[in-house]
Amino acid sequence: MKLTLVTSNAHKAEEVAAFFGGMLEVEHIAMEIPEHRSDDVRTIARGKARFAFEHLKTPVIVDDTGLSIDALNGFPGPYAAYVLHTIGNEGILKLMERAEDRRAHFTTAIAFADGDGERVFQGTLHGRIAPNPRGRGGFGYDPIFEWEGRTLAELRLEEKSRISHRAKALRYFREWFVKEHRMEDAQDTNG
Repeated sequence: MKLTLVTSNAHKAEEVAAFFGGMLEVEHIAMEIPEHRSDDVRTIARGKARFAFEHLKTPVIVDDTGLSIDALNGFPGPYAAYVLHTIGNEGILKLMERAEDRRAHFTTAIAFADGDGERVFQGTLHGRIAPNPRGRGGFGYDPIFEWEGRTLAELRLEEKSRISHRAKALRYFREWFVKEHRMEDAQDTNG
């Protein structure tokens, strides 16, 4: 089976392909998609999936991720990409200099769109903001987001692909997708 992942982020495409590990062929299409404004990553992902499907005319998955930091009242939330681009990890660490509460969580929404509409699957990873960047792997906020004592940038891709917010959302999507396609195959066989 083949699945089209639409993202302008090559690192995300790599993570998704690693997650499916040959179970599904993941075709990566880089495409700029206008983002709907919302405080909910599910709403944003749903809109992006609808746009991509309407333009490509093939079933697609897209994602949207938010980073919520408790001490900053949930900032940057669904605006994580913009904040990373403008103030970066250094800016987040500066905002967190005196914060005792360093709890944070990532939330990813994976949206699938085809001719029947859109479906959204969500995953969350709880952790904390590290006092300093660590690690060489990953991308984005990975060097400052700690999970069980290590930053995501310190994890191997295989490990990150098992525990991350994106992996959790992808697992929910995969369960639904495989079940749907088994049912379709059964109907084709019986039909």
